[in-house]
Amino acid sequence: MLYWLMKHVFIGPILKLFFRPRIIEGAENLPESGGVILASNHLAVSDSFFLPLKLSRRVTFPAKIEYFTGKGVKGAIKRWFFSGVGQVPIDRSSASAAQAALDTGVRIVREGKVLGIYPEGTRSPDGRLYKGKVGVAWIALESGAPVIPVAMFGTDKANPIGSKMWRPYPIRIKIGKPLDFSRYAGLSGDRFVLRSITDEIMYALMELSGQEYVDVYAAKAKETADETSAADRLPDKKAG
Repeated sequence: MLYWLMKHVFIGPILKLFFRPRIIEGAENLPESGGVILASNHLAVSDSFFLPLKLSRRVTFPAKIEYFTGKGVKGAIKRWFFSGVGQVPIDRSSASAAQAALDTGVRIVREGKVLGIYPEGTRSPDGRLYKGKVGVAWIALESGAPVIPVAMFGTDKANPIGSKMWRPYPIRIKIGKPLDFSRYAGLSGDRFVLRSITDEIMYALMELSGQEYVDVYAAKAKETADETSAADRLPDKKAG
């Protein structure tokens, strides 16, 4: 009920008014029932809001647990909001927590629901498409569900990194054809198979989105950029 209210009464109408999100092709690639995995590129936090808005089926996104553990009124509002838009808390602070997150993804898909996931693991720091993490492949093999690539366009313009306010900008969405990995059934423990599947998913996303591909994890690229920025701020000892 809360999800329906957020989509059709509270958040949905506002997003439609200012951003005019639309699926430009491929809506027929999402089956009307059954568990599926939507694997999307990740340009902005707002990706998780705009994609469900244009789909007839409910989409469940794993979200970092910090969104659900805040204290006071602000924390309560965040919990209400993120729960309302279909996100579930995921703790990724340890290896066991990461496995629990994957298990949650499998459970969601086996229940016949739509799981939204970002194979890059975090937002792209510069609009390019980064190396995918193999969790999406593991969920696909354990659940037996197809993976449907999704490309978001314009969300990084509407919701730039570091911005506190969203800006009106037309959002576009492309949904690709389902990818079937049943030929790898029973091989979820093979890391080479998981990498092969993940790379196939990322290639499909690259073709769908038109983004330049970078064979580096986005988190590593952000870390390197932060280190470079910090080094640039250091005083030049030769100066003076």
